[in-house]
Amino acid sequence: MDSHQILKNKILSNKAKIGVIGLGYVGLPLAIAFAKRGFFVYGFDNNRLRIDKLKKSKQYIVDIEPREVTSLIRRNKFVPTTDSKVLADCDILIVCVPTPLRKVKIPDISYVVGSAKIIKKYLRKSQLIILESTSYPTTTREVVLPILKQSGLEPEKDFFLCFSPERINPGDKKFTLAKIAKIVGGLSSKSGSLAKTLYLKIIKQVFKVSS
Repeated sequence: MDSHQILKNKILSNKAKIGVIGLGYVGLPLAIAFAKRGFFVYGFDNNRLRIDKLKKSKQYIVDIEPREVTSLIRRNKFVPTTDSKVLADCDILIVCVPTPLRKVKIPDISYVVGSAKIIKKYLRKSQLIILESTSYPTTTREVVLPILKQSGLEPEKDFFLCFSPERINPGDKKFTLAKIAKIVGGLSSKSGSLAKTLYLKIIKQVFKVSS
């Protein structure tokens, strides 16, 4: 069985381990949604204060109830951590780090680059990497992909890569994460289909585009 089918089977059976990198207003709701759906989720953030708040049931994201997080932690469905080594155990890694605008009005992708370098250290076969962070076109293919290829693994054979722009509107009670249609674009149809299969677990409508 090839890497694509192995990972697809894990997603369909809710046995894929998910790692969300960046637990801000995009990453935390996403991590919680997957954990509630039955997946085991690591939430990685190098901001120790955020991790401490999650473990102490203190709110810092308006859309997330602390009691909900505490329940998932106690049930061992969600593990928030500052230890990047846990990413090696994940089948799927979703990058949700900030890309603030610089003075010249272009995104600062240094956090994306940093995340890609961390992922490269732990990249293995049958992993799906998804970039959700807002950035300019070609970031996935021209910035993230070259870094991951330094691992020696072959994209679309050993690992899979996709971009799916975040669509969360913080504080919106009507159009929640599950109700906002998702768009996914992979390096190939294989990556795109894996991402679509994954997001359909928590989102009602997911559209796969060619790239």
